[in-house]
Amino acid sequence: MTNEELKNLSDLKCHMENFGGNFDYEMVEKAYTLCVTAHAGQKRISGEDYYYHPFNVAKIVISLGMDSQSIAASLLHDVVEDTEYSLEYIKSEFGAEVALLVDGVTKIGKLNFSTKEQQQAESLRKMLIAMGQDIRVIIIKLADRLHNMRTIDAMREQKQRDISVETLEIYAPIAHRLGIRPVKEELEDLAIKHLDPIAYHDIEELLTHRKAHREQILNEIKNRIEERLRQEMPNVTLSFQGRVKSVHGIYRKMFVQNRDFDEIYDIYAIRIITDNVADCYNILGIMHDMFRPIPNRFKDYISTPKPNMYQSLHTTVIGRSGIPFEIQIRTFEMHHTAEFGIAAHWKYKEGIKDNDKKLEDRLAWIRQIIENQEAAEDSTELIQNIKVDLSQEDVFAVTPKGDVINLPLGATIVDFAFQIHSAVGTRMVGAKVDGKIVPIDHEVKTGEVIEILTTNQAGHGPSRDWLNIAVTSSAKAKIRSWFKKEKRPENIITGKAEFEKELRRNNINISDSEMDEYVEDLARKYKLANGEEFYAAIGYGGILLSKVIPRVKDDYNKKAAEKKLPEIVPISKMMSKKSSDGVIVEGVDNCLIKFSHCCNPLPGDDIIGYITRGHGVSIHKRDCNNVPKNIAESDEPARWINAYWDGSKKENFTSTLSALAIDRQGIVIDIMNAINNMRVPIHSINARQLKDGNCTVIMTISAESVEHLKSIIARIEKIGGIFSVERINQ
Repeated sequence: MTNEELKNLSDLKCHMENFGGNFDYEMVEKAYTLCVTAHAGQKRISGEDYYYHPFNVAKIVISLGMDSQSIAASLLHDVVEDTEYSLEYIKSEFGAEVALLVDGVTKIGKLNFSTKEQQQAESLRKMLIAMGQDIRVIIIKLADRLHNMRTIDAMREQKQRDISVETLEIYAPIAHRLGIRPVKEELEDLAIKHLDPIAYHDIEELLTHRKAHREQILNEIKNRIEERLRQEMPNVTLSFQGRVKSVHGIYRKMFVQNRDFDEIYDIYAIRIITDNVADCYNILGIMHDMFRPIPNRFKDYISTPKPNMYQSLHTTVIGRSGIPFEIQIRTFEMHHTAEFGIAAHWKYKEGIKDNDKKLEDRLAWIRQIIENQEAAEDSTELIQNIKVDLSQEDVFAVTPKGDVINLPLGATIVDFAFQIHSAVGTRMVGAKVDGKIVPIDHEVKTGEVIEILTTNQAGHGPSRDWLNIAVTSSAKAKIRSWFKKEKRPENIITGKAEFEKELRRNNINISDSEMDEYVEDLARKYKLANGEEFYAAIGYGGILLSKVIPRVKDDYNKKAAEKKLPEIVPISKMMSKKSSDGVIVEGVDNCLIKFSHCCNPLPGDDIIGYITRGHGVSIHKRDCNNVPKNIAESDEPARWINAYWDGSKKENFTSTLSALAIDRQGIVIDIMNAINNMRVPIHSINARQLKDGNCTVIMTISAESVEHLKSIIARIEKIGGIFSVERINQ
């Protein structure tokens, strides 16, 4: 090895020694040597030697307190995928445990599917299964993603945004659910830095500008607290820390909740750590005696831990200077769990025993998510459901018996009922919140006492509408399961009627003789036994028509194209030499031209004309839903006429665009500025907030052609915080 490689090996060993524990130094050195040898000559996009990446991933894994097998696997996690060394070789040299971890990490990132949605959905499934088998796989994967995010600047801009969105939506929530706070916060901050660099810079400036003043005040407060506690509790072990809220945490409150920087009360916090739970509550009483607590800002996560087992007392108070600040009180054990999360089980240990009941309980949520997704048919819905299940925001409501029910933010009464038990959900007829009747779409809030009203009436069950009210995948799965078992004949009838209705609405004309074969073919694609099962799945909500119809439409159009269509029947064989509004209509000279609003054609689109009664010729895109697929067999074929764009005439045409973006302050202004800089007229623009912290911006603009519109879309997509832009029909 070179001097630099030897230096890095020494650095790795020092890192292990600093974090303590019983490490197998010989195994780690052997893994490091193979890592350097296997990746020799390989470079990262940044130009540095490739082995730097697994080396740095290993350092992150060490800092999380993981064991020797995890460190070795992190050094070797790319060897099997990117070099000539096989998994069998890893197993023979390092043992089955390291090989299993390497294989698990490799499988997560080695998936290829036809669509981005399928790829992400299957990657998530693989990740959850790997987590269920050995949680160390995902801890290594989180370390891998963290180092990739730290070095993401070398990638092209669009790739940076794509990886940052995935990090924010998937990896950071997983780190949160595993309780690994430092990894979660750094992943979020790095993601926001690349998704919205202007806002990130603004927050950093605000923190830097006010840091000295705030820290001076907080140090004075900390000294007062320490002096008081030493007097009141002289024999109690105490430790004091300061904490600054992450950039992403501030970002969510400023740009998602639309709050001013000075309205965020927990940017700075003082953390008090002691020996036992009783001391925590005693300290809380002293703090409320010293400072004035802000109403509704106290949270007891000791009696009601978060799903990731985080425990602490949080209270926000106001000091003499009038500045609000947060005080966090916890035991040393709670603090250790808060910092390392699930990885705390490996800290100073040889590993985890198979019968570790506490670990099993902490990983139960993974098995629950896997079970909820097993019947999911649609990849987009699967991704959305898992994102909800990994939600970082939680609410805690209580049953009349005092049982605490934990649900994601935005969950409804339906979710609450099914969380108690499937039987409670299916027999629900109403609910009371704090003694008052509420609708079942009422959003559950922390601290509410919720009573579910049920009936023993035979045959009573949930409504299909509940699928649109429920938020959690668990509740949706239980509702679908009930309909699947109890209402099969009704499901078949309902599903068939809904399917045929959607076909008619989309002008998909399939003859009765072909319908059975068509439905059987669809059933096979969805891995169902027959057409009845397909209809039943639509009926109970297992298959969403909004996802089926686009597939059916594509297949229908392809089959129609395979049949040679007759030429469009022209009114005249004579081509007009003059155009109206930039369009040449075959056989008609200087006629009144109208562009249809159903498809908003632009120069460059393939178009066709329709002779209206008294309103000239209406121009449609050829693939418009209102244009018959087989014109010769349509009701009035003579009214359809060939039309072409006049390339010599420049016209402006209105078009509507929809942009999906992070819901941040100034996003609409940034879009308007970008369009104005291109000298493009804007007719209207408005934004609508979405529940997931994003927003949809709808704008109507003028464009000269399809190519011109594409350049406008490309410019808007470069704005920070914009995920996607697409042309829509009005």
